[in-house]
Amino acid sequence: MPSPSNHSVSSQSSANLSSKLPPLPASPSLSQSIGMMGTGEEALNAYHLPRPLPLWLNPTAAKHIVKGNFMTLSARPKTVEQGEWIAHQVVEHYRNLWNFVRVIYEKEEDGKSICNSTTCPRMSAGTNHSYTWLNSRFEPIELPAYEYITLMQRWISGKIDDTKIFPTEASGVSFAHNPQITTTALLTGPDDWIGKRSGFPKEFFNICQTIFLQMFRVYAHLYWAHFTEPFYHLNLEKQLNSCFSHFVLTATALDMLKPAELEPMQPLIDLWAANGTFPPESKAYEYANLKVGTRLMQMAGLA
Repeated sequence: MPSPSNHSVSSQSSANLSSKLPPLPASPSLSQSIGMMGTGEEALNAYHLPRPLPLWLNPTAAKHIVKGNFMTLSARPKTVEQGEWIAHQVVEHYRNLWNFVRVIYEKEEDGKSICNSTTCPRMSAGTNHSYTWLNSRFEPIELPAYEYITLMQRWISGKIDDTKIFPTEASGVSFAHNPQITTTALLTGPDDWIGKRSGFPKEFFNICQTIFLQMFRVYAHLYWAHFTEPFYHLNLEKQLNSCFSHFVLTATALDMLKPAELEPMQPLIDLWAANGTFPPESKAYEYANLKVGTRLMQMAGLA
């Protein structure tokens, strides 16, 4: 079956070549690079966002269902093994996301869905980011967003339903390492890996990273292409914001997403860090540019 590609306009190396190339040195994320600039306005302009700004960057449209610390939902209980917790988060966030995908798949009076080959001829998140799919020959190809999301849904479902990757046997459940009881390290060497003690395969962590990356791309497309219509017009923007902010907190806390991969939604992450949605102890807050977030609040008369 074709598989997701790590292609975007900002990263043109295909997944099938990644194993043949030496690792690249770590590079700073967009927010970290821009954070070196002077004013919040200069930093915001460096994102090259369309003007007027997208509605979802208006603080009044970036609100949540309830106020609270989503970190409490993302933090792993001490008695739950890391692999088990990651698997749980994959399934939960996948379920949350597809509730919103169903909305853009709903047929209109003309028989077409809101997201179709005409409205969204390629899988993109604004003009600066587009994503390709790898075909059966491992060649990157552009697809309409609707088709890309459908293929990705099948790919993720196939991984979650594969008991070799996501084992469901009760005998495979393992409790977490407790340093108060034993001094054994969580990962003891190259023959150990996250989730091993719970029956997860060695490639489990990397597969989950790819799943989170693909889910992030769908969220990015929903914001850039469909936030106003249908979500804002259906009064669903708070639900979308709540699920996405929870997703970002979880993905960053579990190292499922790297800072550079957040780039299409970086301004919203900046805003949520500045307005208190992301607590200072979170990685999402660490990855944010507070100058940009504060500037967005100032433009709305809230700071």
